Amino acid sequence: MLVTRPYLEQVKQWPRQGKHILAQYDDHSVVVYQAYRPAIGEFAVQNGFFGGPFSYTRMSWIKPNFLWMMYRSQWGCAPGQEIILAVRLRRGFFDEILAAAVASSFDSNVYQHEQAWRSALQRSAVRLQWDPDHAPSGGRVNRRAIQLGLRHSMLARYGKTEPMDIINVCDFVAEQRVFAHSGRHERLVTPREEVYRPDDAGICRRLGLSDTP
Repeated sequence: MLVTRPYLEQVKQWPRQGKHILAQYDDHSVVVYQAYRPAIGEFAVQNGFFGGPFSYTRMSWIKPNFLWMMYRSQWGCAPGQEIILAVRLRRGFFDEILAAAVASSFDSNVYQHEQAWRSALQRSAVRLQWDPDHAPSGGRVNRRAIQLGLRHSMLARYGKTEPMDIINVCDFVAEQRVFAHSGRHERLVTPREEVYRPDDAGICRRLGLSDTP
């Protein structure tokens, strides 16, 4: 399912700083990543939806940026994050997630006062968070990476009806982990990712997306 490219070719094209959504996408779909313990990950792959031991009462975070997922999961070595999943979503649904997202911290460029932000945060089914992006070796870069926390109806749709594909990419991660940890980035291959911007300028503004260089 994943289209890949040499890491060193891609990093030359990515923005060096700012808030950007790096993702693998086409006209119809967007790929996001999650990491789980085997019982949850294997159920999702086998059944095509999230169930079994998966909890719909807790917020679940999705990440469109592969290298941020690798940092967070320690390339699939962190306890409870051994199964790396690539989840292909309808592009329209991904845009719905972005449209519903409310930042975890107050932004005066989006909300006139803090109480308005708190009310929106309490109502929203999607939490937005910007974190430092990371290089394959784990070091921080100046660019920010997005992660989106889903709950309530949005999580139910994501987990049960919206996935087009749920793929276990652990073998791919294990192969590339060797090159990431050893610093042999000339041999490292990562999913092809480009800057993703919703067509709606209002969504871009509320997300705080930086202009594409």
